[in-house]
Amino acid sequence: MRPQFFLLATVVLTCAAQVKLPPPQPAMERQIQNAVDAGDGDYDIRMLRLRMAKEPDNLEVRLALAKRYQAMGSTELALEHYRLAAARFPENAEVHLLLAKSLRRIGSRGEATNMLQDFLRAHPQQSPDFQSILGILLDEQKQWADGEKAHREALALAPKSDSLHNNLGYNLLMQGKNDAAAAEFQEALKLNPRSQVARNNLGMALANKPDQAAVAWQSVGDPAAAHNNMAAVLIQQKRYAEARKELDIALGYNRTYPAALNNLKLVSELDGKPASITARPIQSRWGRFKTGLRKAFIYDEEQPSSGETNTPENRRGL
Repeated sequence: MRPQFFLLATVVLTCAAQVKLPPPQPAMERQIQNAVDAGDGDYDIRMLRLRMAKEPDNLEVRLALAKRYQAMGSTELALEHYRLAAARFPENAEVHLLLAKSLRRIGSRGEATNMLQDFLRAHPQQSPDFQSILGILLDEQKQWADGEKAHREALALAPKSDSLHNNLGYNLLMQGKNDAAAAEFQEALKLNPRSQVARNNLGMALANKPDQAAVAWQSVGDPAAAHNNMAAVLIQQKRYAEARKELDIALGYNRTYPAALNNLKLVSELDGKPASITARPIQSRWGRFKTGLRKAFIYDEEQPSSGETNTPENRRGL
């Protein structure tokens, strides 16, 4: 009897060794990854998760948990909680706005656009924030005409918002409607004269009117920066001779201005002509006053890079 028993046990063990466990299910894998990402040491997250388990219909707790994940840099976890909140509270406007922004943050602009459009069809809003972020999402997908419509709808709800005028102006500028764009930037500046974003954009819109563009830029910066910005626009338009004139003026105000020197080197590479400075130093009364201030306070201002004011991210009033 014993030998037979031993043989049977051997067979059973051999068969068991050949059995393969099923792979973890996707839902379980996500839960495991979420637990790892959450971090065992974050007290706030642990407490919020416990509260959410006890109070599943407490939207405030759900949003607090999502925002905490976002603050930690766990964008995908935050997005997952915004999705769950939107599913549980399908009529809540704040949840859908936060979900749209979170989707945009990870680059899912198409999904964010479709979700917002569906939500707004079912739940029209009186806040301009929804149409504004929708317009920005459409702009980022180069759907300029639809973006313009969204920006105008946002402005209809908040006509005294300088940032909304700026964003509509940016959309129009990208469509080549420079005069209409300039009007929007000017309106933004009437509402907020300190808006450097709108003033820089106004300079871009006035690129075909160098004198006006330089004046627009000069009002928030020094003359060298203003003319250098104008030169950067002209270089983009391949108007190299005009760009050299603007750089000559900029370097006349400040012969060691790094941004202008870099642009002069660039235009030299593009048109094949020497990178030479012909202008005499210009020392305006404003320039002498500024120099005196620098000496009095022993402070050397950091100069912006040649393209800093012209980057798309810096043209937005987000």
